[in-house]
Amino acid sequence: MCAPVRLFASVARWLIPPSETVLRASPRRFMVSGLFSSWACSASAFVSWLVGRFGVPSGASVGLSGFFLTFCCAAGGGWAAAQDAEALQQWGQRYEQQILPLIKSHCLDCHSGEDASGEFDLSGLLDGQSAVARLTVWDQVGKRIRLNEMPPAGSPGFSDPQKGQIYAWLDSRPEDDDCRKLATDETQAWYQGVVMSRRLTRTEYLNAIRDLLGVSVDARFEIPSDGAGGVGFDTHGSTLFTSPIHVEQYLAVAADAVERALATPEWQSHWQGVALETPAARAAAQVTLERFARRAWRRPVLDVEVQRLLQLYDFAVFSGVATDAADATRSDETRSDETRSDEKSAANGVTAESHRRGLQQAMTGILVSSNFLFVVEAESPQGGVQPLSPYELATRLALFLWSSVPDEALLEAAAAGRLSTDEDILAQTQRMLQDPRSRALGENFGLQWLGLANFLTTARPDAEQFPEYDPALAVDLREEVVRTISQLFREDRSLETLIDSPMIEVNGRLAAYYGLSLSAEADWQPVTVGDAPRGGLLTAGAVLVHTSYPRRTSPVLRGRWLLEEILGSKVPPPPPGVPALDDTVTGQAATLRERLELHRQNPECAACHDRMDPLGFGLENFDALGRWRETDQGSSIDARGTLPSGQSFVGPQELKRVVLQRSEEFQRHFVRKLLGFALGRGLTKFDDCVIDDAMKALQAHQGRVVPMVETLVLSYPFRHRYFKAAQAAP
Repeated sequence: MCAPVRLFASVARWLIPPSETVLRASPRRFMVSGLFSSWACSASAFVSWLVGRFGVPSGASVGLSGFFLTFCCAAGGGWAAAQDAEALQQWGQRYEQQILPLIKSHCLDCHSGEDASGEFDLSGLLDGQSAVARLTVWDQVGKRIRLNEMPPAGSPGFSDPQKGQIYAWLDSRPEDDDCRKLATDETQAWYQGVVMSRRLTRTEYLNAIRDLLGVSVDARFEIPSDGAGGVGFDTHGSTLFTSPIHVEQYLAVAADAVERALATPEWQSHWQGVALETPAARAAAQVTLERFARRAWRRPVLDVEVQRLLQLYDFAVFSGVATDAADATRSDETRSDETRSDEKSAANGVTAESHRRGLQQAMTGILVSSNFLFVVEAESPQGGVQPLSPYELATRLALFLWSSVPDEALLEAAAAGRLSTDEDILAQTQRMLQDPRSRALGENFGLQWLGLANFLTTARPDAEQFPEYDPALAVDLREEVVRTISQLFREDRSLETLIDSPMIEVNGRLAAYYGLSLSAEADWQPVTVGDAPRGGLLTAGAVLVHTSYPRRTSPVLRGRWLLEEILGSKVPPPPPGVPALDDTVTGQAATLRERLELHRQNPECAACHDRMDPLGFGLENFDALGRWRETDQGSSIDARGTLPSGQSFVGPQELKRVVLQRSEEFQRHFVRKLLGFALGRGLTKFDDCVIDDAMKALQAHQGRVVPMVETLVLSYPFRHRYFKAAQAAP
């Protein structure tokens, strides 16, 4: 028995080496948890040795070693959790002793009950336990206090020592080690991260058809648009329901797109030179269909699936079935080029026409299959957190960076195991960002983030007052935003260029509209703005039109847009019963600024308008169409703004500098939006580690976005998914 004892001791020392970092951080925690975890892990190894040496029955060995290994994992984790709980309890006690009196004396009068100012109710935070239970609330509270937005002007403010006390408490909040976790039923009472095999969004579907077939979906087909969820994107799985209208349109689109694609020389080459005999034609069809299904379904195709596709092919070829009404009614003149010359050689019933018809039938079936229409990620019966397969990861990368399906290079990388390391994933990410399809980051992510996804249909300046606004101008304004954001990723620019940039993306027509020097026929290109008040999203024409009313500008809409979409600060809706600005008595107010100042005299309005209006005033030199102006209805433009913090500025250039001083808020909001878009679900506290890591990547690389994107695609949530366990049959 000496040998197993010595083995037991040596294995214990080898499995659990002392850690200087752990010892330095918490010696008591290491000694206690290390003692038990070392003993348990070594005991498990000892049981395995007994099995090999003395033949202990396998069932018993599994039970014993499983017990010890479970204890091994639980021992350290249990003590860690206990220490974290103790730290949070102490943090809550400090809240009761030091912070709660300040909350009661300065905040509760306005922020309590159903009518809490700004829908920010603090009345439920009257003890340390409640403060700990709602950790995320304190991020917003701290932000508002640091910006001097709370308490508002006219209310008793915090003294400098009181602010210091609050800041010290906020900054001492214990951090959870959640970077290697996903939210589950056990860690959250209601888990928002479960996304059952979601459908492709409308944009993803249209892009996939384009990339698979080489043709765009005909404009006469209207795929229903999708709602938004999570952090505001249509990629959120819970909003992607499938209706009968979807199914009808998918079938019609697939049949039409496949028919048009098969008429192109690229697809006709698939059967040119093929002997028109049944075995040879069928073998050629099998190769074509298997390759196409692999691209469309984003994974290898099973033999049984190939045989089902060939049954569709056979049915169309040998029964003479037309794949749609248009095919059935083709005139003899239209059919002559393909059919007449082949009828003579159709000894076995296969002609170029019937071969094309068979392919069309089977390819249409591929595109209406759930394997194409849904983002299928395999679920294990036991559920839990599991890594994505290489093909699933390839699909997630393509949907994130291209809003489309993987290309052949990405699928080959998945097949060859070249998506298993960080280096492999980064190589594909860099390649994909340089591909023209990364334009989708501007067109899909960017427009949704900024609230401009439906700009072409919702922006409606009054035609009588602004007859120069037309659909062509609207398209140019939208395109400017798409190019600005997509070039940010493709050229690895700094995020700050979205706020202020010396360059602007314009064509000749938009340059003339903005008063820039460029030939009228010039194509899209970057142009230096010089002294012109342009550059960045705040002064982009589409944003300025979007945040205006049909007949006039709106500092309120512009300020709210800047707060919510750029700085990530929520603005609640106006309280009920408060009249709109245009409905208030403003006979003594000559200008829009004066009317807004009267509006803010209502205390219920001031809390939000004091934050929004000054930002909007900084953009008042731009009219409702985004053009520069010096006067409005004969009065000089007053573009001054003063924030609740006392900070003042004049005009758009100084406004941009003010926003850049809050660049950390902007960066964090941008990262949060991009992560929610990439994951296709709502974010949880377990995603905060990813956001923090992405922020560090931005800071380490002067704000450049590609290192931040690389952080997201390498993150644990991006490469893993949680599944609920399968329901047991009754």
